[in-house]
Amino acid sequence: MPVELFQWDTRRYLKKWLVILGVATLAGVVGGFGALVFRLMIRLFNRLFFSLTVSHLTLMVHGLNLGYVVLPVLGGLLIAPLVRRYPELRGNGIPEVIEGIILKSGRIGAKFAVLKTLATAISIGSGGPLGREGPVGFIGAALGSEVAKKLRNPHMRKLVTTCGLAAGIAGTFNTPLAGAMFGLEVIYMGAISINLVPIFVSAIIGNAITMEILHSPSRFPVVSTSTDFLQSFPFYILLGMGLGVLGYLYTRGLYRATDSFDALSERVPFVVRLIIGGAGVGVLGMLFPSYGIFGIGFDGIRMAILGKFALGLLLALAVTKMLATLLSISSGFSGGIFAPSLYIGTMLGSAFGLAVSHIIPINLEAYALAGMAGFFSAATQAPLTQIIMITEMSGVYTFAPPVALTSVVAFITARTFFRGSSVYTIKLERRGIHIKTGKPLVLETIAVHEIMSTEVVYVTEDATLLDVERIIGSTGHDYMPVVDSEGRVVGVIGVSDVLGKPTALKKLSVSRHMKRDFAFSKPNETAQDALEKLLRSDQNLLPVVDDEMRLLGVVTKKDIYRAYFMGTEGVYLD
Repeated sequence: MPVELFQWDTRRYLKKWLVILGVATLAGVVGGFGALVFRLMIRLFNRLFFSLTVSHLTLMVHGLNLGYVVLPVLGGLLIAPLVRRYPELRGNGIPEVIEGIILKSGRIGAKFAVLKTLATAISIGSGGPLGREGPVGFIGAALGSEVAKKLRNPHMRKLVTTCGLAAGIAGTFNTPLAGAMFGLEVIYMGAISINLVPIFVSAIIGNAITMEILHSPSRFPVVSTSTDFLQSFPFYILLGMGLGVLGYLYTRGLYRATDSFDALSERVPFVVRLIIGGAGVGVLGMLFPSYGIFGIGFDGIRMAILGKFALGLLLALAVTKMLATLLSISSGFSGGIFAPSLYIGTMLGSAFGLAVSHIIPINLEAYALAGMAGFFSAATQAPLTQIIMITEMSGVYTFAPPVALTSVVAFITARTFFRGSSVYTIKLERRGIHIKTGKPLVLETIAVHEIMSTEVVYVTEDATLLDVERIIGSTGHDYMPVVDSEGRVVGVIGVSDVLGKPTALKKLSVSRHMKRDFAFSKPNETAQDALEKLLRSDQNLLPVVDDEMRLLGVVTKKDIYRAYFMGTEGVYLD
């Protein structure tokens, strides 16, 4: 009998993994093809705007082509109907993926993959100084979500959605290891050992599809492979610290600019917002039309790595790209922050390296790659992804030590200011969804509405303490919400408010003794949010309410413990 039981468990285990790897493979295929279509559409719109359209708009004034100013404006006009109707198409899309995985059981919707592809391809193709990683991650996740929608296990749906994201990232940058790590580090907020297997499978397949068809891996040119790591060790630390501060300030600037445009939208039509942002990008790009301010900017990155720019030009390009990116994203264009972060970091790293070269002999390429990794790690709080991706895209492992050191120092420096947030999670925090980076998600992956009890024992505010005492005796509930005549929660009351009271006081209404300054929860908050509120408030339960404070259910500590068990069983594969 024990042998038969073991064999049966083995068959079930193998069947489970066949399903996991089969679905991961399918997610990799659709994510890879999504990345392929996305890259081809960006090329198409780039040629449409910069090869065909600009030739009809050329107007030279003092050596500057004013026609460049019009291109991003035209792009903004084209995407205005889409992003006005579907605000989730704005920006990079990664916060929406995190929200979809945490609060919607991995559901995103294939419709948004199509719309995101179109909106971002037009944004970047018309000159928007944005990246592909966020949008293609969103596209891959949406397609992966479509693959996973028939899976019954919500945690499996979340995993497969992450597989689609990893496939999209890997297919765009031809970096399967970094694509898989991005899914774990940014979406799962930490590396979860065996979960890497299906995510890595999807990333490899997504990368293989784009490589097989496009034959054009994204690579950074490296001429010299010599390293100056030991000699430059303290300078890489200084570079990391500086990039950590700048990455934090850049992120805060992005959200402040977004707030300014949001305020503007209250007074003028939304399309005006896009026109202003597009015109600003056009003016900045017109100043440096051949240096990568427009679009993804990989040509500018390559020239900086090869040492083609002087110190002053490097700093000017870094500042210009920062301003152009802030204008583009905050005004409502669709695109990611990955590529502009690489560009800005490369310029800053190269500039710092040129300054250090007056003190000691250096390898400028190493400083450029270290700066690239450090700035992105600071803003996204994802250093492992960046260390792996820079190594994969350069193909040189001798630069791994300076890249890793700068990334880690920048990450730690920025974390002291972010306090667990990142450029991706701040957007969610502003919606009331609090996610902390750097730790694997367990309670954060479970929404309150998934675990709350809807059969609630409550009392009305005109009930007496004697009524509360009888309810406690008959139901065993020692804590309950107090509601008014319209079902709105106005307080909470527990057994401690009843015990020891004389009979005369017990005849008084609950409103005289209830706790009015109470903690409560919303259905879209996470179990982690609920736990923190329970601990801070010293309550035995949290009323779950809608926006008008009407009672929807309650969450108790027992519900949280059950949620933690559900989370660890579901999040971690075995």
